Amino acid sequence: MSHAHQIVPREKLDFGLDGDIPKYWFANDAFKSRFFDAMSTIFPEGERYFISCVRDYRDQVTDPKLLQDIKDFMRQEGQHGIVHTQYNDRLKAQGIDVDMLEKTLKHLLFGVIRKHLPAAVTLADTAASEHMTAIMAHGFFERKEVLANADPRMRAMYAWHAMEEIEHKAVAFDVMQKVAKVGYLRRVMAMAIVTIAFNIHALLITRYMLKVDGFSRWQRFKLFAKGLAWIFGPGGLYMPIFGHYIQYYKPGFHPWQGGQMESYGLWLDTFNRTGDPIAAGEVLHAAGA
Repeated sequence: MSHAHQIVPREKLDFGLDGDIPKYWFANDAFKSRFFDAMSTIFPEGERYFISCVRDYRDQVTDPKLLQDIKDFMRQEGQHGIVHTQYNDRLKAQGIDVDMLEKTLKHLLFGVIRKHLPAAVTLADTAASEHMTAIMAHGFFERKEVLANADPRMRAMYAWHAMEEIEHKAVAFDVMQKVAKVGYLRRVMAMAIVTIAFNIHALLITRYMLKVDGFSRWQRFKLFAKGLAWIFGPGGLYMPIFGHYIQYYKPGFHPWQGGQMESYGLWLDTFNRTGDPIAAGEVLHAAGA
């Protein structure tokens, strides 16, 4: 098993989100930009959900190392929500009703799922989501071409988020296995459900954003046809990391068994030396294959 990274909460980071970031900051492509923007609107409430689901079991944890990991995990996730909220304020200025999107998601996560499902189920959802975000980090930054034409400030924000997801990718999983004693079937069912639900939700928000932007129904259809191929097609966002994704369905799987990201060390060294998350993001991007 590979060694876990140290979980380090990093706060008060400046990504220049109050600068002149273009509306279509990703290759001047409306679909690509709005798909990532859709993910950003999901993160604040999503991170609060993850924190709550892990916190359900914190009082049952006796391992001091895991307790500290939980504390650092919650601080990292809280900071992710804060930074994405700062970016989401830009979306509000573009006419996107972020408050409505977040209210809808909050009701779904807290008013429906956490209210009616057992804590073990919501923790399994969290562990699955953490695996997905960790492998997305690999998919977005191990291949240089994925974010090559993205605005450096946005690329740096997602790089920082991605590196911290890798640092804490096993925390919810360890709580699920060691404390909640979630079995194999519940674990893999959660991954299948989360995979489908996350992508449907992100794509629905993307469609809403493109409608707000003034694209006609036919224009949105063409944008989606091209965009879905970019997400799910050969060489797209997801297919190159499918092997990493499918590992979660193996009996005996643990997040630190593999999937280490060699360029993480370059990002960490640059950030620790400079304190500049944008410079660290550029080093990480440059290290991609």
